[in-house]
Amino acid sequence: MSSGAVHPTDLEPSLVGVRTYATRRRRAYVDVAAVINILICLLYLLPANQIIPQLTVLGRPALLLGMGLFLWWFLARLNPRLVMVGPQPLRWAALAYVVSMLLSYLAGLLRGLPTLESNRENFTVLVTFEFLGVMLMVADGIRNRARLEIVLKTFVWCAGFMAVVGILQSTIKIDVAGYLTLPGLLQPSSDLAGFELRGFGGQVRVAGTATHYIEFSTLMAMSVPFAVHCARFAASRRAKVTFGVIAFLTTAAVPIAISRTGVVALAGSMVVMLAVGWGWRTRYNLVVAGCVLIGGLVAVKPGLLGTVRSMFVGTENDPSIQGRTSDYEYVARWFSQRPWLGRGPGTLIPATSIVLDNQWLYTLVTLGLVGVVVMAALHLTCIALAAIAMRRATEAADRDLCAALISVQIVAMLVAATFDSLAFTTFSFTLALMSGMAGAMWRFTHPARTVRTAAPRLLGV
Repeated sequence: MSSGAVHPTDLEPSLVGVRTYATRRRRAYVDVAAVINILICLLYLLPANQIIPQLTVLGRPALLLGMGLFLWWFLARLNPRLVMVGPQPLRWAALAYVVSMLLSYLAGLLRGLPTLESNRENFTVLVTFEFLGVMLMVADGIRNRARLEIVLKTFVWCAGFMAVVGILQSTIKIDVAGYLTLPGLLQPSSDLAGFELRGFGGQVRVAGTATHYIEFSTLMAMSVPFAVHCARFAASRRAKVTFGVIAFLTTAAVPIAISRTGVVALAGSMVVMLAVGWGWRTRYNLVVAGCVLIGGLVAVKPGLLGTVRSMFVGTENDPSIQGRTSDYEYVARWFSQRPWLGRGPGTLIPATSIVLDNQWLYTLVTLGLVGVVVMAALHLTCIALAAIAMRRATEAADRDLCAALISVQIVAMLVAATFDSLAFTTFSFTLALMSGMAGAMWRFTHPARTVRTAAPRLLGV
């Protein structure tokens, strides 16, 4: 099936009232998919340090829109005429995540917090609601498979744009991201990552429009399976070539960030897709494209592959790895003090204590064992929903998309062991987007028609 064809499920009517049905293909100028598209553009096209004047980091436009999505979803749940018909397992996972966060928040307040930690705790809770707002609105609010495909293509195009920015930064040694702003409307909250020399031949690390090199490389690695998906199932040859080029660019952007995490993320996503997603023809095409990419990098960026290779050899003398392992004794002491609910969300602040480049350990310290279990359960729930949808799917495009959604969750769990991933909002909101897509695909492939064809009414969900 090409992505341009009408999905069979979209031809079924939705039950919107007693013996009342409506088409799921009706046009709407403002719906959840349109708002999500705007959020993706704000995340990827604007540098991560751009905020609305006089606001903190919470003033990043994409974050403000995420809060609006959460309020939209919450208010829609209060009106029975706007509530999405049918179950959604992702809501229960989100509820467990919120309860865990609020219990840890209360535990932090009870132990007594200095002003800096108290402010950070409030910030973390607000960002959590924004994260869940994006996830739940995608899962519950996108009304049909065609609109989900548009959101997916928007994501791939924006990821391609970020890849081009990173490649330009690495090639011409000019920080292109510094020019991507809206004067008078936005102001920088901090300096961008800039360039950092690393490795052989004067190689520089770049971050595109992301906050950090690690975040940039991870985002590019996560986007590759979706770019390949769009290329495989595009409606026309021209679209296939276009998305194929984007897949090539996003793959090329991973090594130029010179990040172990990005390479691990790319390897993880490729293993998942090769195991459960791609057939032999796709594998052969990707091997050929990979050889061309490696040859191009050797010719254009001599020394780059040697630099990347050096990050994985002699790791026993690597200062970054030694710094990570030296933090374990602090983690053990903090955990022993508050094992169940932790110190409080976000209360381990880099400016006043060590930096834990490990999201699992950071969650263990700040949210306790309960928080770690709930975070793992959220990942596993999304994997289960995508796997169930993949088993139910009758269309090749649906199965491929579900495999890509599984790869995102596995990559997220892997990279959480190498950096504090949820502290980076572009990454965390992208994870929320893909988690919501897993819930949406579960809904679109459900055997019960009332669940499969459930659609938001008017502007609500």
